[in-house]
Amino acid sequence: MDHVPALDEDLKKTLGPATAKVLAEQLGLHTALDLLHHYPRRYAERGELTSLAELADQIDEHVTVVAQVADARLLTYQGSRGGGKRLEVTITDGSGRLQLVFFGSGVHKPHKELLPGSRAMFAGKVGMFNHKLQLAHPAYEPLGEDASDRDAAAAFASQLIPIYPACAKLESWKIAKCVDAVLPTAQEVVDPLPPALREDRALVPLTEALLKIHRPVTKADIEDARGRLKWDEAFVLQVALARRRHADSQLPAVPRRPTPGGLLESFDAKLPFTLTEGQRTVSKEIFDDLATDHPMHRLLQGEVGSGKTMVALRAMLAVVDSGGQAAMLAPTEVLAQQHHRSITEMMGELAEGGMLGGSDRGTKVVLLTGSMGMPARRQALLDLITGEAGLVIGTHALIEDKVQFHDLGLVVVDEQHRFGVEQRDALRSKGKQPPHLLVMTATPIPRTVAMTVFGDLETSVLDQLPAGRSPIATHVVPAKDKPHFLARAWERVREEVENGHQAYVVCPRIGDGEDENGKGAKGAAAKNAKSAAAKKKAAAEEDGDRRPPLAVLEIAEQLTRGPLAGLSVEVLHGRMDPADKDDVMRRFTAGEVKVLVATTVIEVGVNVPNSTVMVIMDADRFGVSQLHQLRGRVGRGSAPGLCLLVSEMHEASPARARLAAVAATLDGFELSRIDLEQRREGDVLGQAQSGVRSSLRMLAVIEDEEVITQAREEATRVVAADPELTELPGLRTALDALLDTEREQYLEKG
Repeated sequence: MDHVPALDEDLKKTLGPATAKVLAEQLGLHTALDLLHHYPRRYAERGELTSLAELADQIDEHVTVVAQVADARLLTYQGSRGGGKRLEVTITDGSGRLQLVFFGSGVHKPHKELLPGSRAMFAGKVGMFNHKLQLAHPAYEPLGEDASDRDAAAAFASQLIPIYPACAKLESWKIAKCVDAVLPTAQEVVDPLPPALREDRALVPLTEALLKIHRPVTKADIEDARGRLKWDEAFVLQVALARRRHADSQLPAVPRRPTPGGLLESFDAKLPFTLTEGQRTVSKEIFDDLATDHPMHRLLQGEVGSGKTMVALRAMLAVVDSGGQAAMLAPTEVLAQQHHRSITEMMGELAEGGMLGGSDRGTKVVLLTGSMGMPARRQALLDLITGEAGLVIGTHALIEDKVQFHDLGLVVVDEQHRFGVEQRDALRSKGKQPPHLLVMTATPIPRTVAMTVFGDLETSVLDQLPAGRSPIATHVVPAKDKPHFLARAWERVREEVENGHQAYVVCPRIGDGEDENGKGAKGAAAKNAKSAAAKKKAAAEEDGDRRPPLAVLEIAEQLTRGPLAGLSVEVLHGRMDPADKDDVMRRFTAGEVKVLVATTVIEVGVNVPNSTVMVIMDADRFGVSQLHQLRGRVGRGSAPGLCLLVSEMHEASPARARLAAVAATLDGFELSRIDLEQRREGDVLGQAQSGVRSSLRMLAVIEDEEVITQAREEATRVVAADPELTELPGLRTALDALLDTEREQYLEKG
């Protein structure tokens, strides 16, 4: 069936320019097809009152409720500009009450229509006045019962009313009328699912699913529709990823095998420890991939401190053994410098190839960052183009046009979520043939998210900590309820330092009057909070507006004057001069600095085994996964680690529950599931994966594990049999529609 133009037509022709403009600007809906895929958020029943209890979580958000008028009072008030009238209407749903207010000339119509006992749909922005929830000047649609006979009245009462995601300028019921106008075109949609798959899974046809999702007669209709529409989203996305994997498998690559008696064997021979079983297993998977004649595309997930860098370094050395070069891309200069320092230390004379005293089996390891001096930078670029340097560790400076390689064989991307797809591909394009790719992340990703967001990558998981790693005890310090606990925390820091160890103190922001660069309070708070509304609600619950987040510069000064006086305390944050940052890190690593007060620049990769205690100030302002990452900086040596989560939130608050969850387990995968369950889908998939996010309207990556798993299997099978989808024109059309929208943002990774 050909694509019918009516589905692609601009909504102006059907709905008029004013309405079409609001739908486009506020909701991103441009065509009839877009509107058909704008699904109801939930359904209200005229015969039952929908819950008002949920509104406490939605302050400042536009909501639609169905409720009954309990009472209405017309009041006269005196203001600075004379008198006026105010109509206060209380509505109820049996479980809660909500106040509506209308002012001035806007009181007359609702005063006549909103009589006690009448029922209506109300839409507006949830606000707070005198500690009570209210809707000011809500739009409303009376739900009158003008049916003439009992049967019609019963049908009316049981009818399901779709409640759509709406906006201030277009209420849910107006969107419903817009949907009514385009619903006939649902007959023309192209069904993307292969008929055999649809029959095997007992899924309703797409046309039927669209009619049932928008205009259900029964609750079973909604379930049928949701089941089908989830499959569409999962399957089309998984087909796109399966085709990406298939295309990658057709690309040529140079097989990279370690040389017997070469660099890798020399490195392994000088290791003072044995690799864990997990490291050996994952290394074998990587070496098997590197030995093939098409590019490796592998995601390496590893718990904090599981030894991912060691696995990546051995892969890089194997590539150097085979005559190629390997590049590691790190998200920050601090991390790039840290990796460079630790890799050169681990390799010893093997990192000094061609240099006096270096091993004849060795290679050069160079660092390339944006802030390097010109002579050092020139030398690094020369070492790369001549092939003198087998390994390079750098930041986004590696991506610049003037950086050229002799023979780039492997790209390792550390902390993938910090990089856009374009940056990753820009580095990969520097190989004569597509280089192998290893993506690393210390943020544990539940399986379904990995399949959805990183579905074009094979996945390896390192979940075993190396021998000699010490356990980390985590405790919540309720600074407001029990200030003596905070005093004791600083005593513990002093005790650790007196025992020869070191400490981190982490704060959400820098504190020099400027906003943090997305990494501190702002980044962490945005990560944590479900929405601006949730944050405001939390603030209201926590005794009004909260103070600003604690800052590195202020806390460092307080500590040096107070509880940590006499100790060597230094600060580290993202806006320091790179040379100063490197100097502080070097002195901290050497043990000269005893307490490092920092922002989240130390979140990943920083490895100082002598650090045993971390105090995280305003811990409730960080995300669960971020706290887990930070905690992983201690307990990296033989002495046990201690992490203290300082918070002023009260015991019953959701924030404290989140901190208690972090304190209760060291299992990053368990924590990531908790984290994702508490956050919105958009946060789960992340800004860098906005393409995936905007294509998922019905599918929930955490809840719909079974659908995603089955869809991936089906997609892999379909693509293996027919990579170009020549036999499945409907699927091809749906795929083109997905890729038109998402290609730039997400799927074009070649």
